[in-house]
Amino acid sequence: MTYEQILSDIRNKVYSPVYLLMGEEPYFIDTISDLIEDTVLEEQYQEFNKLVVYGRDVDVRMIASQAKSYPMSGNYQVLIVKEAQDVKDIEALESYVMNPLESTILVINYKYKKIDKRKSFVKLVEKKGVLFESKKLYDNNIPDWITKYLGQKNYTITPKACQMMADFLGTDLHKIRNELEKLVISFPPKTRIDDDIVERNIGISKDYNVFELQKAIGNRDVFRANQIINYFGANSKDNSILMVIALLHAYFVKLLKCHFTADKSKNNLASVLGLNPFFVTDYQTAIKNYPISKIADNISVLREYDLKGKGLGNVSADDGELYKELIYKLIH
Repeated sequence: MTYEQILSDIRNKVYSPVYLLMGEEPYFIDTISDLIEDTVLEEQYQEFNKLVVYGRDVDVRMIASQAKSYPMSGNYQVLIVKEAQDVKDIEALESYVMNPLESTILVINYKYKKIDKRKSFVKLVEKKGVLFESKKLYDNNIPDWITKYLGQKNYTITPKACQMMADFLGTDLHKIRNELEKLVISFPPKTRIDDDIVERNIGISKDYNVFELQKAIGNRDVFRANQIINYFGANSKDNSILMVIALLHAYFVKLLKCHFTADKSKNNLASVLGLNPFFVTDYQTAIKNYPISKIADNISVLREYDLKGKGLGNVSADDGELYKELIYKLIH
């Protein structure tokens, strides 16, 4: 089942006796688990029929024993095992899953890794309950996730504002959601979130950010690029050079893809790169300014400065100096 299908079923009071939520992305696991914890039981039954335990504190025998007990009142008992990856021999729960109690909703939060789907325990959960694999989102998936999250709450966001947030906040969905909720609380539904709103409410400069730096580099605008890196150097706490290098590396890899894509129309490049078409014009300009050989050189330069940013081969240069060296080598 998909994440959306699971949430929809829970909201419609369609429950399964067992949920195995596993995978690298904790956000989706936490959201499903929290929805079950908060909504299945009416308030008067929460104290007696809800139990939350942690993997380091329990074993399979204790989990199974509690799962086999009946609710003290009401229709359901909710048993949530958080950090279930810490439970030794979790697959031994197979004997309980084979014949689960319909009045118990057992939620197993198995974070940061997964159990082999070929194992009988996982297959049995899929047959008797709900199996969900929570996959980590890549950098290029984040803008779409932000847009969709806001859309579900009846907000829209401009492509630039969305990319600013994605570049600044990374792939931590909990962190991104918290920042988005600040906007939701501060503005009425149907608001279109733009770069001014993001700057004022989240603290990301609309003029000095990685998106603007990429644009300046793509245009070979030395003056503008240096303005931005001077800002980054003076505000290094919020503009880690290692983060910026990683994003610039991804940028030049996308430029390589552009070069090797036969159909360089806006819509096709947007599809190939996984970008909003709004940004494609900047990429079309950049590939005119950067031939394949220069892009390959720049990728090597970025790897070199990634090591220097980590202190390897760098005796005394601070981030500000490294930024200046890096931008000079990328553009010239």
